[in-house]
Amino acid sequence: MTEARPFSRVVRVDALPQDGQTVTIEATPAEREALASSFELPAIAALTATLRIEPWGRGGARVTGAVHGELTQICVVSLEPFPATVDEAVDVQFAPQAPVESRPPAAKETLSLAGEDEPDPIIDGRIDLGALAAEFFALGLDPYPRKPGASFDPPHDVSEENSPFAALRRATPRRSD
Repeated sequence: MTEARPFSRVVRVDALPQDGQTVTIEATPAEREALASSFELPAIAALTATLRIEPWGRGGARVTGAVHGELTQICVVSLEPFPATVDEAVDVQFAPQAPVESRPPAAKETLSLAGEDEPDPIIDGRIDLGALAAEFFALGLDPYPRKPGASFDPPHDVSEENSPFAALRRATPRRSD
């Protein structure tokens, strides 16, 4: 059973032109609403991606380009909604998924010391560009969004005497070392 994705644009890797192709995708209002709900955002006004897909390696593909989004976030200081923008560069390699019987056991997995990520899998000969764009959009979201000009001012009446722990401090004898 496959999971339903709120934003999906599937491309067959075997149908790619030898010199690659450029694709521009845009989320519909219903897709933006589903993504906003999924990412717990008040709204996504626009989500587009311009992606270049080129053959890479043996049966693989490389996707480069950019994702752009216009959205509304909630300020962590004032709790007010405010407009924000996401612009993320995309550069991902995909490789055919190895058959289960030819995969090494989990204990024998190797890690790349060169710092390169392993290619993402091509599933059933397809790459979902919409899911890729949604992933990079999510990566570009500020986890602690702050509305421009918002500042946190701590309460001014915080002192040791006004602290809820002041009575505890007075009741506990202090050690002298």
